Amino acid sequence: MNDLAKNLLLWVVVAVVLMVVFQAFGPRTAVSEPLAYDQFVQQVQNDRIAKVTIAEDRTTINGQFKDGKSFTTYNPGDKDLVNDLIQHKVAIEQTPPANGPSLVYILINILPWLLFIGIWVYFMRQMQQGGGKGAMSFGKSRAKMQGENEVKVTFADVAGCDEAKEEVGELVEFLRDPSRFQKLGGKIPRGVLMVGPPGTGKTLLARAIAGEAKVPFFSISGSDFVEMFVGVGASRVRDMFETAKKHAPCIIFIDEIDAVGRHRGAGLGGGHDEREQTLNQLLVEMDGFEGGEGVIVIAATNRPDVLDPALLRPGRFDRQVVVGLPDVKGREQILRVHMRKLPLDADVEPMTIARGTPGFSGADLANLCNEAALFAARENAKEVRMDHFDRARDKILMGAERRSMAMSEDEKKLTAYHEAGHAIVGRLVPEHDPVYKVTIIPRGRALGVTMYLPEGDKYSLNKVAIQSQLCSLYGGRVAEELIFGADKVTTGASNDIERATKMARNMVTKWGLSDAMGPIAYSEEEDEVFLGRSVTQHKNVSNETAARIDEVVRGILDQAYARTTQILRDNLDKLHTMADALLQYETIDAKQIDDIMAGREPGPPAEWTKSGRASKDDAETPGGAIGGPAAQT
Repeated sequence: MNDLAKNLLLWVVVAVVLMVVFQAFGPRTAVSEPLAYDQFVQQVQNDRIAKVTIAEDRTTINGQFKDGKSFTTYNPGDKDLVNDLIQHKVAIEQTPPANGPSLVYILINILPWLLFIGIWVYFMRQMQQGGGKGAMSFGKSRAKMQGENEVKVTFADVAGCDEAKEEVGELVEFLRDPSRFQKLGGKIPRGVLMVGPPGTGKTLLARAIAGEAKVPFFSISGSDFVEMFVGVGASRVRDMFETAKKHAPCIIFIDEIDAVGRHRGAGLGGGHDEREQTLNQLLVEMDGFEGGEGVIVIAATNRPDVLDPALLRPGRFDRQVVVGLPDVKGREQILRVHMRKLPLDADVEPMTIARGTPGFSGADLANLCNEAALFAARENAKEVRMDHFDRARDKILMGAERRSMAMSEDEKKLTAYHEAGHAIVGRLVPEHDPVYKVTIIPRGRALGVTMYLPEGDKYSLNKVAIQSQLCSLYGGRVAEELIFGADKVTTGASNDIERATKMARNMVTKWGLSDAMGPIAYSEEEDEVFLGRSVTQHKNVSNETAARIDEVVRGILDQAYARTTQILRDNLDKLHTMADALLQYETIDAKQIDDIMAGREPGPPAEWTKSGRASKDDAETPGGAIGGPAAQT
């Protein structure tokens, strides 16, 4: 029975007991009506009284009429009353004198006090001992403990981060056999900080360490330490480490430690706050307990730049393990782990899917498998096929289809030329990711999407590749201008222009790729105020230099725009052909794009050929591999 059920049961029992006590021994409302003494004497003489009971004080008389009604009266000292009652044959009773307080009388008086004292003692014990998660236990740790046999995750369930698993493998060996390291004078790292983008498996890796070592696992979030009460955070840190020492060897895992471990003194307020007090206590606990106690602290964050330097020094988090995005081999391994639970068709190839998902994290790949299974379930398919994975990737990167969105023929035509401009420029400029799919079906917030599939994982870009991306970004706007005229250019290219401008400015101010400005960093201070980095923003350059930067950025963009215009002027026939194909099929794939660029008439999509469809009315978006940067619109 959990703590909530116990507390509810306790209060129910207390309420029932109090109700029974007050019902049994509480004051009762009199049901007999008062009767004047002269009226009482008259009723006796009229033979309407059945019986009377004379109280011990001989003045109070409780009686009953012959019709069953009760009454109460008081004897003013009439000595002839008893004779009159006997004469009229009224039954007489008298309450005997009490010899002292009875046991029932004592219980009636002291039982309520005993109940209240018992409840008070119970709450005092709860406050002293913690009482689980009751109202008075806010100073206790909220870390959730899993026993050594409860953690079922092992290294076999973690894929795509072989280097990180090797780094933390020593922790497992230490927890299994600490004497092996201690007899040689070696000390295991007291704390391990896992750093990486969201969804890369940092929490899963920490659970796998506990599962492999067969030790208790305490998990808590950084935000669970701080509450509205002063001193609660530090108290919870102390309680967590005290509990962990009792279960050593064990692992304490703090997720999102940046919530409590940020730079001290950060922000505009300055001074000492509750979060800093919690961090100070955490620093003391990590540096205070001895390595021989077998308590290892593992923390995870995707913001290592905001952590306090004292937290990262040797003796605390003295080892940092980078859990980055998986490469193509890692993605294949992750896909195989998630595909264990799926009934797969024979045509599913994890390596093919892995090649088409650069930049996907482990969480993204898990979501991909789930979406593919949902597509299969909608079709009542018995197995998950490759086309289900293809459609799932399209949905993740481009957004869900909005076929119900009503677009006029003019809007469809403009969107078709816009996307065709992106695709043709992307195919003709050097060192650009291959164009894989183009669609004019509204997806997400876009009216159309052009997708690129990188040939492999890329970790940096050269100047030629960046200039090619600038041209492909302007391809849609230039196509609108060439076909419909400068007055008919729409706002659909706003995101393209924004991305191109940002990329060109980075070339000049950050990446040193401008001959005019040289390899110098001109970017302004961008650190956030509340990280304690920069309270006031200031420019690193003079006004003249800033104007020169704007001039150089404008020159780079003008050059890319002119280059894009020339490319599309030289390929107007391909632009018209691709736009017509998009209007007919709504989505074209790599095979059709190859035909158009080679001067051949594009055939129907592969999915149309397989299903025997021949008309646009029956069109559905064919599945295909996804990839690359964010979709261009």
